[in-house]
Amino acid sequence: MASAAGSGGAAPFWRAAGMTYISYSNICASLVRNCLKEPFKTEALTREKVHFAVAKWINGKPEKPTLRSDSPEAD
Repeated sequence: MASAAGSGGAAPFWRAAGMTYISYSNICASLVRNCLKEPFKTEALTREKVHFAVAKWINGKPEKPTLRSDSPEAD
């Protein structure tokens, strides 16, 4: 028996809602994290934070990277 998602007949509901799969999966992950009980909820929320480095390239060479974070309290 073929599944509805694999049949190719209808677009996935997240696409029909005008979302990307990444935004849909981020919303789902956030909902799951918020449903957890303590202390698991706090641990999951700390793993959610992302830190990354951005470096501009000039004349084919990278400048000194700037560290960034997606969490507002780190700015």
